[in-house]
Amino acid sequence: MKRPPIQLLPLLAWLLAACQSVQPLSIDYMLPAEASFPPSLRRVAVVNNMPDAPHTGLSTEEADAPDTPYEVARKTEIHTGNAAIATEALANALADGNYFDQVIICDSALRAHDTQPRESTLSAEEIDNLARDLGADFLVAVENVQLRSTTRIHFLPDLALHYGTVDVKTYATCRLYLPGRRTPAGTILCTDSIYWEEPTLPAGPVLQPLIPQDELIVAASDFAGASAADYLLPHWKTATRYLFTGGNVHMRDAAVYVREQNWPDAIALWQHLYEQKKGKQKFYAACNIALGYEMQDNIDAAIQWAERAVQAAHGLAREELHAYGYLQELKERQEGMARLKVQMQRFEE
Repeated sequence: MKRPPIQLLPLLAWLLAACQSVQPLSIDYMLPAEASFPPSLRRVAVVNNMPDAPHTGLSTEEADAPDTPYEVARKTEIHTGNAAIATEALANALADGNYFDQVIICDSALRAHDTQPRESTLSAEEIDNLARDLGADFLVAVENVQLRSTTRIHFLPDLALHYGTVDVKTYATCRLYLPGRRTPAGTILCTDSIYWEEPTLPAGPVLQPLIPQDELIVAASDFAGASAADYLLPHWKTATRYLFTGGNVHMRDAAVYVREQNWPDAIALWQHLYEQKKGKQKFYAACNIALGYEMQDNIDAAIQWAERAVQAAHGLAREELHAYGYLQELKERQEGMARLKVQMQRFEE
């Protein structure tokens, strides 16, 4: 289970506490991959190039001192991930993405016969042989998966109960190989996190496993492999936006248009308010107009209005912070659109 975007929580708390009515909205949009592949690369083989790691727990740190009043115990462990599970999860995620014509998985651990565990890139001979034998245009090799798990025990005195959490950060390294090249064509460093929560624990601050170690490694390795696909494929993202809906009759009428997905008429009302109002009302209208254009995939116009929202919020610290943050998200979308267009050209042929 991925951690929610906790950096948005203070913003949401401010919005909910404000006099202005606020409606959260979800928006789905596609992001480009970190790596771009020419349309000629249509068959990919996913291989396991991790050194054999016989020990499930690579190392363990001593229990740490609690860092909050309600935290009574904390312990961090570092594990080597299960390479076979991560490789299979990555191959399945790439296949589910329907981006390449064919995804092949090499079940064998290429370093299984090493006399000593080692991390090594594939040689030119290995690349050519694997690509030929597997019928692939290029290779994606899983070369390292590390897991850092932090177990915390908390006590809530008002409820007189203990609860525990396990937060696992995953670190995966994948390299791209092309036949005929002696060195990797690219290296992808993939980071993500997954966590578990146990709401009821026996009394007492005794640090105990909340999930069996083998189960944790299997689940986190599968998650790490699947998450790496987002670095290799264009993928969808769900983001939260905020619509200002109260304060006057025009804002309420515009909210009705929004419920009907009639963004042009809603924008017309907000533009009237923007021209007539000052201060926070002008800021609210500009933010809504930017959102209206984003919902219609007109990112250039959305950025223009987000910039006006920043100007309207001048001197209003929290409003300016919100407008600036939204502006940065829009600019990131805009910057990725050119790469996304190139990456999706393979479907235009």
